[in-house]
Amino acid sequence: MHKTIQVYWDKRMLFILLNGVASGFPWVVIGSALTLWLQQLGLTRTAIGFFGSVTAMYALNWMWAPLLDRVRLPLLGALGQRRSWLLLCQSLLLLLIALMGLTDPRENLIWLSLLSLGVAAASATQDVAIDAYRIDALTLDEKNKLPATAALATSGWWLGYGLFGAAALYVASFGFSWNAVYGLLAACMLIFIAVTLCLDEPKSSRFDEQAKTQSEFEAALGARISRRQLHGFIAWWLTTIVAPLKDFFTRFGYVALLILLFIFSFKIGEAFLGRMSLVFYKEIGFTTAQIATYSKLGGTLLTVVFSIVASIIAVQYGLIRGLFIAGVAMAATNLIFAYLAQVGPNTTVFAAAILLDNFTSAFATVSFVAFISHLTNRAYTASQYALMASIGNFGRTVLAGGSGLLVDYLHGNWQIFFVITTLMVLPGLALLYWIGRKLAPWFHSPK
Repeated sequence: MHKTIQVYWDKRMLFILLNGVASGFPWVVIGSALTLWLQQLGLTRTAIGFFGSVTAMYALNWMWAPLLDRVRLPLLGALGQRRSWLLLCQSLLLLLIALMGLTDPRENLIWLSLLSLGVAAASATQDVAIDAYRIDALTLDEKNKLPATAALATSGWWLGYGLFGAAALYVASFGFSWNAVYGLLAACMLIFIAVTLCLDEPKSSRFDEQAKTQSEFEAALGARISRRQLHGFIAWWLTTIVAPLKDFFTRFGYVALLILLFIFSFKIGEAFLGRMSLVFYKEIGFTTAQIATYSKLGGTLLTVVFSIVASIIAVQYGLIRGLFIAGVAMAATNLIFAYLAQVGPNTTVFAAAILLDNFTSAFATVSFVAFISHLTNRAYTASQYALMASIGNFGRTVLAGGSGLLVDYLHGNWQIFFVITTLMVLPGLALLYWIGRKLAPWFHSPK
C-alpha cells in the first residue's frame, strides 16, 4: 500500500495531472456551458442532444493520430514531438474559443456549430498528444504505475471539466452573458499553454522501433514493390497507418476484435446519462447555482479523491477484475437517478446521487484507461491508444447524440430513461468476462 501511494510523489505525475486538466477543459466549452447556453435560447432536448454530436471528433481522432507519432512539426518541432503538438492544439483552442465568445447564436447558429466542431477537433487531437505523453513518460518496466497515471489523468480531466465548468456556471448565474463567459474561458487557455512550455519532453525509442518496422516491411514486400516506391509514400503509409494496426491484431489475434467491441460498449450507458444530465437537473427544478455546486464543484472534488482510491483498488484486484466491479457499480448507480426523477429537486438525494455516481465513474474510468494503456505498444503509443480510445468515444459521443431523442420518445419519462441506461452496461460486462479469461496470461506476463 505504501509503495502504491509513494508513486504519486513522482514529478512526472504532476505534469500528467495538469495535462488531464487541459484535456477536460474543452468539454466545458462544447459541453456543459454550451448546453445551458442553447437551452437558454430555447432549443429542444433533441436539438441539444444532436448539437453535442460535434464530440464525434473524439471518436475519429484515431484517423490522424499516427501523424502525432510520425510527423515532426516545422519550427515547433524543436520543443519535442509531444510538446510541439500540444502547443499547436492549445493555440488553436485559444483562437476558436475566443471566436465563440464573439458569436451571437441567435443570428448565426451554424457558425457557432462550426466553431464548436473546430474546438472538438483541436481538443481531440490534443487528447492524442496528452495520452501519448502520459504513456511515454513511463519506462517499459514501470507498467505497474499505469493505474496511478490513469488516476491522475482522470482526476485532472474532472478538475478541468468540473472546476472550470462550475466557474463558468457561477459567472453565468451572476448575470454575465454567455459571450463574456466564453471570453474568460478563452483566456484560461493561456494557463495550459504555459504548462506545456514547462513540460519535460519524454524520452522515447519509438523512431528507432518504427525504422525497424519499416525495414521489416521492405524485406517482406520488396519482391513485389520497388525499393524506390517503398522509400516514398507507400513506406510512409505502411509504417504510419498499417504497422500500428498490424501490430495490435498480431499480438492479440481474434481477441483484438472482442477487445474493441468491449471498449465500444462499456460506457455507452454512462454517456447517455451524462449527455442529458444538465437538462434533467434543470427540468426537475434545480437552479444553475445548485447544479454548479453539487454536480460540478462537489462532484469534481469527489472524483479527484475517488480516482486515487480507484487506482489503489485496481492495483490490489487487477485491471480485469477491477473493471468488472466498476462496471456493475456504474450500472447500479444509474438507478439512483431514476429515483431522483421520482422525488424531484431533493438536494439530499441529489447529493447522494452525485456522490455515488462520481465514485463509480472514477473507478470505471481509471480502470478503463489503465486497461487500454496496458495494451499499447510503445512504438505506436499515440496511434494504438487513440484507436482504442476513439472506439470508446464513438459510443460515448456519436451514439449518445441520440440521448435527447430517446427522452423525447419517452415523452420526458426520465425514470424509464435511466433504467435503460443501466441495461446498456450489461453487454460490455459480458464481453469483459470473456476477454478476461483470454487475456489473463497476457496481463500477468513480464511483458
